[in-house]
Amino acid sequence: MSLVTVHEPIQTERLVLRPFVETDLDDVYAYQSIPEVVEFMLWSLRDRDESREHLARRLKLTSLENDNDILVLAVVLPGEPSLGGSGDRVIGDLTVFLRSVSNRQAELGWAFHPDFQHRGYATEAAERMLAFAFTELNSHRVTADLDPRNSASAALATRLGMRQEAHFREDIFTKGAFADTAIYAILRSEWDSGRSAQGSRA
Repeated sequence: MSLVTVHEPIQTERLVLRPFVETDLDDVYAYQSIPEVVEFMLWSLRDRDESREHLARRLKLTSLENDNDILVLAVVLPGEPSLGGSGDRVIGDLTVFLRSVSNRQAELGWAFHPDFQHRGYATEAAERMLAFAFTELNSHRVTADLDPRNSASAALATRLGMRQEAHFREDIFTKGAFADTAIYAILRSEWDSGRSAQGSRA
């Protein structure tokens, strides 16, 4: 596929989705160091240095072209001051994995600070990235892989119009134990139908 790069911020009704910058460290560390955020993630709690190293790697993840390329965007809430004292607050992040160019398969991932949950921000941001995957990336199918115990992520996937396609028993070893994986997915045709239905009700 042709190179897809995010240079300019992506606007939603209330949020800005943009590549990470170094000054986002305080905001990122704030949610990467919360137990409930990482409980069902493949990674563990991070200290400040670990968050800094992780952020440094993510600064480069701004383009998608080949299989297994990764795009990561910060979810910014305008008007909410950054903990680092520079700009607006990063309240979470979204990840797009380009799983297969030839099969036009992508995967979405997300993480959000719990202080900003239950306000529709996660849904608003993820809906925009799902649209990005289907339009800018021309994906045929988009998935979300999650721990089935993570009811919040399962609910978000459902709000995006995804359905659960599979439940793999103890297919991954993480944090000293085996864990299950639930696969949620939506096709481009289903996404188009959902948008048409919303438009007819407007």
